[in-house]
Amino acid sequence: MTDHTATYQAHIEELQSRTREALQREGLDGLVIHSGQGKRLFLDDNHYPFKVNPQFKAWLPVVDNPNCWLVVNGVDKPKLIFYRPVDFWHKVPPEPNDFWTDCFDIVLLKQADAVEKHLPYDKKRLAYIGEYIEVARALGFENVNPDRVLHYLHYQRAYKTDYELDCLREANKLAVAGHRAAAEAFRNGDSEFDINLAYAKAARQGDNDVPYTSIVALNEHASILHYMQCDKVAPEQNRSFLIDAGATYHGYAADITRTYAMEDNHFAELIRAVDKVTVTLGEALKPGVAYTDIHILAHDGIAQILHDTGIVNLPAQEIVEQGITRTFFPHGIGHFLGLQVHDVGGLVNDDRGTPKPAPEDHPFLRCTRVVEPRQVFTIEPGLYFIDSLLADLKATPASKYINWETVDKYRPYGGIRIEDDIIVHRDRNENMTRDLGLE
Repeated sequence: MTDHTATYQAHIEELQSRTREALQREGLDGLVIHSGQGKRLFLDDNHYPFKVNPQFKAWLPVVDNPNCWLVVNGVDKPKLIFYRPVDFWHKVPPEPNDFWTDCFDIVLLKQADAVEKHLPYDKKRLAYIGEYIEVARALGFENVNPDRVLHYLHYQRAYKTDYELDCLREANKLAVAGHRAAAEAFRNGDSEFDINLAYAKAARQGDNDVPYTSIVALNEHASILHYMQCDKVAPEQNRSFLIDAGATYHGYAADITRTYAMEDNHFAELIRAVDKVTVTLGEALKPGVAYTDIHILAHDGIAQILHDTGIVNLPAQEIVEQGITRTFFPHGIGHFLGLQVHDVGGLVNDDRGTPKPAPEDHPFLRCTRVVEPRQVFTIEPGLYFIDSLLADLKATPASKYINWETVDKYRPYGGIRIEDDIIVHRDRNENMTRDLGLE
């Protein structure tokens, strides 16, 4: 297991520095960050799985404990109010004792509604950061999620500390283990349900641990971009398999996609072609390059595949110019990765939150920033045969350029996506996914 002690101390110092700047911009003295609360199902006494406030887990790897609070001002040692009730119905978390605990003054909280005595009395120049606005108001906070604070913190989240990079590498290790097991289960002819179980067992993470619902799609299901069901019965024939699945480590996410063909056929050749595009785009990530340019390059790459395979009877450049690639590759090339799968701060121009939206022709792009060192991205080109989009294309004048017989040959396989997680360094890129041997 990686020893995080040294890098974590430096991580806290960086967060303290960011906090000082954020507070100065808003004219505040401190932030009170709420981990969150349990949420009950409507007309029920059970709770939804708890998901921690990302602003809370940015400071410490406590991701499974509601009713915790952090008091930070960028100067003094942060104060952690750690919820530890007397409860015989549920597991009570142990007293904190890990690599991170020395960085906090820790107070134990027995009753969630008794937190006020542990918070500063005068809250006029403090801001509440969290989801529960009514709780904040009841406790006397006038400043709730101030824009200038959040804009600054979100923008800076793009620059990962050494501790964060270590956590992202560990998350990739867990996810890669799961991907290998899932690929083997596919080759064994298993159902989507059983493939998902194989993934969870190898990654050692259940459905509530992984950072997003895993996409485990056989055959035509691979054409559904966010396919989140799992058929319990295997199809008569496993032709193709798309898996988009991640893992978490200390609250940081991996997000990896691979596509497989059962036979070495025309669809397998298509997978290899998309894989080459993924590698090329990953290598194109460099400091000073606009992420939107990477997205445009992806369309060039997909257009070349459409031309080379005879799916579209046009030169690659004309396929792009006529917008045909958007039928086969309808999503963005990727996004920031970190504490959240689609990490924040991707669509702004500066640390004051000035919007920098996606281009009109590519509305689903999740990042428009210029690439810089210490940023972490996913690169995930795709090529899909989506019935509704193909029907739309068929109704346009461009239909005459499409070899519809070739399209029909690929439809039973659904589609392809290949996704890597990449750290951009000043002088090189680190492809965390492929460095672990997942091709």
